[in-house]
Amino acid sequence: MKQYLKSKTGKTLLSLITCICSSLLQAIAIQAFIEPSHLISGGITGLALLLNSVSKSLQLPIATSIWIILLNAPLAMICYKYVSKRFAFYSTLNFVLTSILLGIVRIQPLFDDIILNISFGGFISAMSVVIALKGHASTGGTDFIALYFSNKYNKAIWEYIFIGNVIMIIIFGFTTNWVNAGYTILFQFIATRTVATFHTRYQRITLQITTTLPNEVIHSYISNFKHGITVLNGYGGYSKKPVSMLTTVVSSYEVSDVIDCIKTIDPNVIINVFSTKDFVGSFHHQPLD
Repeated sequence: MKQYLKSKTGKTLLSLITCICSSLLQAIAIQAFIEPSHLISGGITGLALLLNSVSKSLQLPIATSIWIILLNAPLAMICYKYVSKRFAFYSTLNFVLTSILLGIVRIQPLFDDIILNISFGGFISAMSVVIALKGHASTGGTDFIALYFSNKYNKAIWEYIFIGNVIMIIIFGFTTNWVNAGYTILFQFIATRTVATFHTRYQRITLQITTTLPNEVIHSYISNFKHGITVLNGYGGYSKKPVSMLTTVVSSYEVSDVIDCIKTIDPNVIINVFSTKDFVGSFHHQPLD
């Protein structure tokens, strides 16, 4: 199954399924939690909701679904040019599907309590982003911006996106009321922390590999992954036999593949896996495709 998902057909199928699921979740979050509580979700979707509210007050109502497409289109073209054509295509498919679902699906609010709406709405909205990213796409909007800079600087920037959203929400406070703006900031914080927790593409993991077959393991590793590896030779304290400790740093997305690759060569290998908080030096990130 894992090998199939790495194939071209598998990637296409995964992207299509995740786009549909992500779009459905986004539509549910907007209709069942965000709009009934008079919140905005942040990013382009939030701006679309804000513009929809403004257009209604001007007696020239333009649907949120239309604003989503109009605002996302220029960002999608920039992403197509500078990030990835495939990523831009499926991201565009995602926000177009969201717009269509908002126009044809009607979901009744589940709760009257605003705190419940904030909690569930923030989590579901964020999971729609995470699912899209897992399928090598996005929900559009600020995701385009976040992924562009994350690819450029090899680090997640969701916290900066949160700050940008807060600024937009403050503007939202001037147009409506500060109570709703405060609830929206709380909603956005939940959503941002959820994405940062589940989207781990830019988290780095250190692997310490103890093996009696260093040459074979190194050859297989560097043939399949574009990362350096350091070798220290020693001996086992219990067995007194020669062993080598190999150290490398990989993306969290690669950990399971690296472990499978190494265990194929040395079934008796010992691998210590731990999180790397900071990393200084060049690091290869597999480009979005």
